[in-house]
Amino acid sequence: MATDNRPLSPHLQIYRLPLTARVSISHRATGIVLSIGMIAVVLWTLALAAGPEHYERFMAMATHPVVMIGMIIWSFALYFHLLNGIRHLIWDAGRMLDLKSVYATSWMVVIGAVLLTVLTWGVLA
Repeated sequence: MATDNRPLSPHLQIYRLPLTARVSISHRATGIVLSIGMIAVVLWTLALAAGPEHYERFMAMATHPVVMIGMIIWSFALYFHLLNGIRHLIWDAGRMLDLKSVYATSWMVVIGAVLLTVLTWGVLA
């Protein structure tokens, strides 16, 4: 049996994932990011309940630039997951299932999440 070095199927270097697949994968990834970020929310709540000195120590740590970047990423994940969840609810109602609408709503989710994140951090900063 002769073997050649050609791949059996297209690899990710060759095959470009469609937007719908990227949004689907991103929805799962943002769910993971939200789960991890909830640990920080729980720690914030515990620090708040533990008293002023614990809360001040937590807030000093939370204002570190690296932590702030993490909070921006977490807020983007929150908005992306929320908007994509609304998109899925619309699909569950049997609406906007044609290919043109699916691509349009994919872009709306991505752009909406970016805009909401920028607006949130523009107001907070």
